Amino acid sequence: MPDTAQTQGLDKVIHAHSHTVLKLNTKRFDKSPYFDKWATKDTIFGIYNTRLYAVSFGEDVIADYWQLRKGIMLYDVPEMPIAIKGPDAVKLLERALTRKIGNMGVWKARYAIACTPQGGIIMDGVVIRLAEDHFWYVQANGGFEHWLNLMSDGMDVEVSDPQSRVLQVQGPKALEFLEKACPGQKPERWGYFNAGRFSFNGMEAVVSRTGFTGEMGIEIYGNPENDPHKFWDYIFEVGKEFGLRMGAGGSMTLRRVEAGILDYDMDINPGTTPFDAGLESLVEFDNPDFIGRDALMKADKRRRLYGLKCETGIPRVGTRILDDGQDVARMTIGDWSPTLEKGIGYVLFDEPESSSGAWVGRTLQIETPDGNMHKAEIVELPFMDPDKRIPRGLETPPE
Repeated sequence: MPDTAQTQGLDKVIHAHSHTVLKLNTKRFDKSPYFDKWATKDTIFGIYNTRLYAVSFGEDVIADYWQLRKGIMLYDVPEMPIAIKGPDAVKLLERALTRKIGNMGVWKARYAIACTPQGGIIMDGVVIRLAEDHFWYVQANGGFEHWLNLMSDGMDVEVSDPQSRVLQVQGPKALEFLEKACPGQKPERWGYFNAGRFSFNGMEAVVSRTGFTGEMGIEIYGNPENDPHKFWDYIFEVGKEFGLRMGAGGSMTLRRVEAGILDYDMDINPGTTPFDAGLESLVEFDNPDFIGRDALMKADKRRRLYGLKCETGIPRVGTRILDDGQDVARMTIGDWSPTLEKGIGYVLFDEPESSSGAWVGRTLQIETPDGNMHKAEIVELPFMDPDKRIPRGLETPPE
């Protein structure tokens, strides 16, 4: 864990997606309540939901990646929970989201997306049911609270900000850590996408068994009634025996790409439908009133977003994807996979298929930003663990 820093005068900020370094005063953005515990003069920040987060500490990203795969890592992430409470909470969420919500049990979680009237993806996130009439939607980047408020007109429901900052503890030892931090509190059958309320040495917080890494993990939703410094210190006191340390965005990004996890704005946005992105299972047409339903009923159901593997180069944003010399797609994200030992990334094709048929299984030419040409194979996502055995705790961690 980085040493506590004097934060006055920190002014290095990096845009979450373009990676263009900007000189901005960090006071203009929302800081984590744990900010003073990890920010240093060398930290490069991202902006997401108007919140600052750590893109880089100048750390060894590969070392953090393997700590994530074999032990546990902590990430102070800028996801934003929104509270939806009242008799019409289900009605509002089923209007805003493409999935049924009323059939969720209390303390269950569910991944869900929202669409525009034209069928483009406007938000993704995780719904958590805290009570029969009380939900949180843990949103990605954007002003979704305003969207919900606009749709709540005439409904008996309150949309509010619970002032919660999220800590993700991710890796195969995450549940062992939770048992140690909250002894005797984890239910015997507390599976993937379950949630609950836990006491961390007398400090209460909501915890869900979810994450953004494809590893087993938990997300701890900060309670504004807790002293954040005491909470942070307790987390790291318990985490000592597990080798817990804080990571920045690099190691998390490597794992989420391997796991086929999509990032809102980067991989999906209002220009992509759920069918483009392979998220058709999240569109439940038996939910009769969700926004975008009519457009999606008529939409092209073929996919445009796939994986790309390259043995000889690292495909990054800006890499050209060529079929017979013609540009046919763009990279949304790309990097080196330490586990697969090859370059991987996501490609969004201009058209669902080429003149010769489906993209999957094709070998295309790519031109990386350094000007070199490579062969690359188009594959289905995810690159590994399609049955989610790792986050379910059914797979042995790498040695």
